[in-house]
Amino acid sequence: MTKLAQNPGSTLGTPRTRAVHRAIAEARRGVPVVLAAKHPLIIVPAETVGAEGLRLIDTLSNGPAVLLLSPSRAAAVLQHEVEAKAPAIALKLARPLIDTETLKRAADPTLEQILPRFETTAPPPESEAALALGKLARLLPAMVVAPVKPGWASQKAGADLLAVPAADLLAYPLNLASSLTRVAEVAVPLDAARDARLIAFRALDQGIEHMAIIVGHPEAQEAPLVRIHSECFTGDLLGSLRCDCGPQLQGAIARMGREGNGAVLYLAQEGRGIGLINKLRAYTLQDEGLDTLDANRALGWEADERNFHIAAAMLEALGIHKIRLLTNNPEKVKGLAACGIEIVERVPHEFAPNGVNDSYLETKAKRFGHLIG
Repeated sequence: MTKLAQNPGSTLGTPRTRAVHRAIAEARRGVPVVLAAKHPLIIVPAETVGAEGLRLIDTLSNGPAVLLLSPSRAAAVLQHEVEAKAPAIALKLARPLIDTETLKRAADPTLEQILPRFETTAPPPESEAALALGKLARLLPAMVVAPVKPGWASQKAGADLLAVPAADLLAYPLNLASSLTRVAEVAVPLDAARDARLIAFRALDQGIEHMAIIVGHPEAQEAPLVRIHSECFTGDLLGSLRCDCGPQLQGAIARMGREGNGAVLYLAQEGRGIGLINKLRAYTLQDEGLDTLDANRALGWEADERNFHIAAAMLEALGIHKIRLLTNNPEKVKGLAACGIEIVERVPHEFAPNGVNDSYLETKAKRFGHLIG
């Protein structure tokens, strides 16, 4: 297994990681930040920006502002095809900047789509990093972006704004995984596995913790059974019938209980990494006729946005070096292998449809390539 750096400061020192954390918080508050690069930009999420944020961009920008969208979302807004492999599509914005309500509608396809006619323009450098900030903040990846004036920090309007290197935003997911540490461990007897233990992991961002559900002593096995399970509030906790997440979680624990050993890595990556709110938005689009994959893309996200480096770091900390992976998803096998996890066997983990999730499971098989049905 590839060993991740145990000292994130070697690649991203404390002041710089703090800048990324602050940038994520500012994005969620709708406060612009400056993307430090060869051609610096002032950026703010379209979902959260208010009138004051737009005023700051008007005041501090050194050129026209644009709305950055993923190609899939831009195609829907423009109502014509765009370059699908482009990192971002830039839509021209009038100056003074367009109203916040229109920006929110352009970002969010679940809102009523009363939109002006947009024209495209060349996206600025560092567009990928700008959209990455929106994703790190678990917002819709739609950003208002403009070149920033030289000397912006010395102006009264820019004195309190944060600057964050574009490269640090792009490197952050890997650095986050490399900083993961064990913070708590306790026995939690479960109905299907009386000797289960919970081990909590936290990364340097001090965000939501990831959990390992340990049955027996999998670290003593040559290749224990392991399930990499992304949290699902609706399925795991509420028992939603829209997906098969709840049965998959309980079924994994029950199987490990029978075998006497195993580990479920419960990753805080709701909705394949898009977050709970965006997953609920995707559900709204599914109710309007889109499948799981197209709903995610309509929101500007990829089909799967999970950071499997987190799983690799957890397994290394647990002393597990080879695994039998409990999954139906060949792409998960490839993704985990790319992170250095040695998988000696893929173990099927299939559950029958329940009359509600039939089309969901069909989409998994036909469009995600899951080996089910």
